[in-house]
Amino acid sequence: MTLPTVGIVGAGQLARMMYQAAIPLEIPVRLLAVRDEDGAALIARDVMIGQADSLDDLRAFAATCDIVTFDHELVEPEHLRTLESEGVVLRPGAMTASVVVDKRDQRAAMQRIGAPTPAHREVATTDEIAAFAREHGWPIVLKAARGGYDGRGVWICADVTSAGDVFALMQGRPLLVEAFVRIESEFAVQVARRPAGEMVAYPAVDTVQRDGAFHESIAPSSVPHARAQEAAAIAMRIADAIGCVGMLAVEFFLADGHLLTNELAARPHNSAHYTIEGCVTSQFENHMRAVSDLPLGSTALTAPFVATVNAFGPKDGSDPADTLADALSVEGAHVHLYGKPPRSGRKLGHVTVTGEDRGDVLNRARTAANILMRGQGAT
Repeated sequence: MTLPTVGIVGAGQLARMMYQAAIPLEIPVRLLAVRDEDGAALIARDVMIGQADSLDDLRAFAATCDIVTFDHELVEPEHLRTLESEGVVLRPGAMTASVVVDKRDQRAAMQRIGAPTPAHREVATTDEIAAFAREHGWPIVLKAARGGYDGRGVWICADVTSAGDVFALMQGRPLLVEAFVRIESEFAVQVARRPAGEMVAYPAVDTVQRDGAFHESIAPSSVPHARAQEAAAIAMRIADAIGCVGMLAVEFFLADGHLLTNELAARPHNSAHYTIEGCVTSQFENHMRAVSDLPLGSTALTAPFVATVNAFGPKDGSDPADTLADALSVEGAHVHLYGKPPRSGRKLGHVTVTGEDRGDVLNRARTAANILMRGQGAT
């Protein structure tokens, strides 16, 4: 059986882990990297240097692949529509990309399938923000419609003055206003979907954000089973509705006992890094299976509990690889480093631990991540 060549646009840590997952399946992979030093480019054999925002580079790259997939959402949807019109096979496709790249379109897709969301509205003036706040109360949450991630592009505003500051900062770029939600817990569900619609869902996983950035997860989620099942059903309906092929991550809130759908990512996602050691088939393998139209693998947990903690660059700019041996001395610690040059606060890797006790696996993962960070960041 000759498998199609999968081209990955982007060469960060997600592409690096996709590439690793493709090796045992002998799926041929090419990368479109910005530079030779990108994390995935360091380990890949077949790399083209180019820009994801250049239609010419995308077109030249696609000509050497059978299928094109992505490790980020930075490609202009109009470029993707052009490529599809020229016969390029994109997985996920342009329709999916156009939804996930814009929070307004995400909310519209959620509403079409009846997924519950926080109250929200697109706003174009500070008067419209104030009107929303009169209806739903202060504080409110302002979100950049496009381009925000890891806490960037999200602001909690206590009054019209702080909202006006954000409005001025955005300089006319589209904004979404949402009602402030007092969150009991945050969790995520990931779905893998093949072109014809076959899907598998991963167990719901609790997630912890700090300053808007993902820090740690533990599976299975502690949310009530009925809510986890409801979330999985919503995630699968969304995947169908937007025609996603590959991985789809859906973030959820639990607030006052009610489920709320937050955001989408049509690619492997930090919230499912735990699946590498923690599930029979990792999110990266199932992504590569799905885009190659191969049967999907089991998403069952390999242990009663799985914890993952991110490792960020130490404040002194030192390299977590310098303390790798000490981190690996933590019982059961699986360390993943991303090949990135160290920089304070930069996401440089993660640690996963599996085991029988929820608190124990989380403590061991935090301990190993703290060693990598020289005691910075994780508690």
